[in-house]
Amino acid sequence: MYILECANGSYYTGSTWNLEKRLWDHQNGQGAIYTKSRLPVRLVYCEEYARIDEAYFREKQIQGWSRRKKKALIDFNEEKLVEYSKNYQNR
Repeated sequence: MYILECANGSYYTGSTWNLEKRLWDHQNGQGAIYTKSRLPVRLVYCEEYARIDEAYFREKQIQGWSRRKKKALIDFNEEKLVEYSKNYQNR
C-alpha cells in the first residue's frame, strides 16, 4: 500500500504487487486517471503486506481519511493520528 503526493499537493493512495513498476507507471502517465493530470508524483509513504487483499483493505481504509489524518500518517505522528481519529468521530 502506498501514498503518492501529486504535483498539486493532493494525495493518491493505491496498492500493488510491484511498487517500483507502479511508481514508474504513475510517473509516465500510465497509472491511475487521477495521477495522470497531476504529474509529477512522489512516493511519500508505503506499508508492506504479505497478501494483496490486506494491502487493498488498508488502501480503502486510508482513502476514507481526511487529508490531515493522511499527513499525520505520512509524518509518523501517532499523537496527531489518534487526535484526528477522535475528532472525526465526534463530528
